[in-house]
Amino acid sequence: MIINDILDYDIDRKVERTKSRPIASDVITRFQGLCFFGFQITLGLVILFPVLNNLSRLLGIPFLFLMCTYPLMKRITYWPQAYLGLNFSWGALLGWAAVKGSLDMEALCIVFPLYMGGVFWTLVYETIYGHQDREEDIKVGVKSAPVLLGDSSKKWMTGFAIACIASLVLCGYNAQIGWAYYVFLIAAFGQLAWQIWSVNLSSAADCMSKFSTNKWFGAMVFCGILIGRLLPF
Repeated sequence: MIINDILDYDIDRKVERTKSRPIASDVITRFQGLCFFGFQITLGLVILFPVLNNLSRLLGIPFLFLMCTYPLMKRITYWPQAYLGLNFSWGALLGWAAVKGSLDMEALCIVFPLYMGGVFWTLVYETIYGHQDREEDIKVGVKSAPVLLGDSSKKWMTGFAIACIASLVLCGYNAQIGWAYYVFLIAAFGQLAWQIWSVNLSSAADCMSKFSTNKWFGAMVFCGILIGRLLPF
């Protein structure tokens, strides 16, 4: 978020929802923000580097690249939300490597669908989130999925939701998780469907409200994995 706010300094100052952010409003300077970012990275390395294996350390390099280049995507592509999904879901790959120490073909049959499920989930909730700023993004001249999709957003988000659940089903099947996992996935899909078809994309407040409910989707998937492992039959 610090890198995002530093690189988007001039854009954030022109958007009502973001103009009061600390860097955009000059409460702190970009240099101070960069110093704090350096402190965070250093602290993270001090904590994680001694306990991570070599594969996990290597996987951390492309993650840092993805993280630091994400803010530039809205200037390049209408799909910065997809690029953010590649960021947010990276923990699936890195976490597996940290625990198992390898990413062989068998592992990828489990981890890659999990990763893609996270990417498609991000496309759903970030498209809802992005509709808060759609009109101002058009005025400022930045790109986003809501700017591109407009009135077709709900149809696209429905496709993303189906792809998300399908990916998670494939992940669970390959990992041989028990039946409870799929029960929770049905509930999670219902939660996504409710978000998509009930959200008023013209209302910034409703977009934010629906976006905030994604914690429940994540909780359902987590509980499905946990209980599916405890009840493997």
